[in-house]
Amino acid sequence: MPNLFDGLPAEEPSARIGFARNRIDRRSEKRDDATVAAALAEPAARFYLFHGDKVMLRGTDPLFTVGEAANLGLQRAEAILLGWAKAGPRLAGVIPEAVALPEGAASETDLRGVATEAAVTPDHIGALAQARSLLNWHQRHRFCSVCGSPSAMKIGGYRRDCPACGAEHFPRTDPVVIMLTIDGDRCLLGRQQRFLPGMYSCLAGFLEPGETVEDAVRRETHEESGIKVGRVRYHASQPWPFPSSLMIGCHAEALSRDITRDEVELDDCRWFPRAEVRAMLAGTHPDGLKAPQPVAIAHHLIRFWAEAG
Repeated sequence: MPNLFDGLPAEEPSARIGFARNRIDRRSEKRDDATVAAALAEPAARFYLFHGDKVMLRGTDPLFTVGEAANLGLQRAEAILLGWAKAGPRLAGVIPEAVALPEGAASETDLRGVATEAAVTPDHIGALAQARSLLNWHQRHRFCSVCGSPSAMKIGGYRRDCPACGAEHFPRTDPVVIMLTIDGDRCLLGRQQRFLPGMYSCLAGFLEPGETVEDAVRRETHEESGIKVGRVRYHASQPWPFPSSLMIGCHAEALSRDITRDEVELDDCRWFPRAEVRAMLAGTHPDGLKAPQPVAIAHHLIRFWAEAG
């Protein structure tokens, strides 16, 4: 009898994408407030720290002891328990941007830059993404969405409880479809005004309520480019901590050819032959056009197709 999983690659495509390598054991169903206190008491406990939105580093080391985190101004009650690495508990905290850090205490780097420039070892990238997403959620959800009362962080940051109405709130992740639409030996790429000069990428958009991934791919592609899509094939996914999305990467089959661009959403949208896309990936395009960097799932969607032909 054929095995449903025969033919799958030894390493799933998602594992090669930025922010995806997270080996922390979250133990989500086994934690309570006492678990957090016990984790903080372990000598091997370490913090990932942010100063505002910036990652704090000492050289290439993003980890700080519990004592160091406290000395830098982290309030223990604001500590988030990410889970357990092999070396011990891993927590996260944010020091308000208004708090001045001691001179030479740490450098500060944007998380995108940390991932793009490989400023830390790969095993830290996924944990930093987890930390930033959770910290951002807590900063934006300090009040109950049911009754408006201040809520309190529980079980190390994986829930907020409202003492007034009893509502429980959990961290959210927003699903986003990102797709490379294909017409034979060419693919559809667009660019937004905020992109780096010359960069073209896959189209993308948020999944809406009551919508399948496949239907979201078809809708977003048609809304942004006017292209109708038939079959949709999932390729990979990527945690995207800006602020907290899951990018669901797909390849899509074009059923039409004529582009009608959404001029508000896109500065340009066009078909690119495979040879031209390969030049963009290699950095040898005669007009300086380029694809997204490898930290982005769009790069992997594009490269998979470009190298398949």
